[in-house]
Amino acid sequence: MVIDGYLMESEAEARRLDVKTDPKVVERQALWAGLKPGMRVADLGCGSGKTTFCLKKLAGKAGEAVGIDNATQRIDFAKKNYSTEGIDFLLEDIRSDLSHLGKFDFVWMRFVLEYYGPTAYEIVQNISKLIKPGGVLCLIDLDYNCLTHFGLPKRLESAILGIRKVLEKTAGFDPYAGRKLYSYLYDMAYDDLDVSVAAHHLIFGELKDVDAFNWTQKVVVGAKLSGYTFDDYEGGYEEFFEEFKTIFSHPRRFTYTPVILCRGKKPI
Repeated sequence: MVIDGYLMESEAEARRLDVKTDPKVVERQALWAGLKPGMRVADLGCGSGKTTFCLKKLAGKAGEAVGIDNATQRIDFAKKNYSTEGIDFLLEDIRSDLSHLGKFDFVWMRFVLEYYGPTAYEIVQNISKLIKPGGVLCLIDLDYNCLTHFGLPKRLESAILGIRKVLEKTAGFDPYAGRKLYSYLYDMAYDDLDVSVAAHHLIFGELKDVDAFNWTQKVVVGAKLSGYTFDDYEGGYEEFFEEFKTIFSHPRRFTYTPVILCRGKKPI
């Protein structure tokens, strides 16, 4: 089975993205990348719109933010929950010609390229056309995504690795997207390159509600639709799901995922 479109697409996706987005983290990352008051900002793959709202706050009254997503459901959610003066939410595909949007001082793309593995570099080349000379491009993505758990039974660990391999083949999923961001900007001759690495998922002890919801949705949508056969589970996906919930909710479990940030300025 080949998954046509965004891997995590579901009716609950806008809410999942909204719940897991921490405004303090977004603001810290955006300031690191060089977002300043008065800038015109593009948030590509804006999801629920919460990130766009945070970026507009940093751009101030004189700034402007445009949130772009390719799903009507998420754009509708963003307009309902985060519309305010100076923000536009638009239904667009980042793989298409976006020149009608004009030029931007700051372009931000966070947790998007991991779903477009085979065409990630072409997407970066495309969105680069939106940036003014001297403007900033900030790319953020996970590395070793969904693979860094400790304390799992062997069959559960094997199933997670198997699901990942299937999704790489059928959905363009790239668990190693983060480590490639620097090379993209380097190859495009961007100036003043900088990289930052931190922990995105860092889960230990009692499971927080936000992590329980986020990871349950990952398994309900991504794993279930992957086409993986769950041969080690007599009860198939349902037995796998129950085991995952039990192990993941146990305070002994340890999970982390690195997030890699890369910024650069478009050559003048």
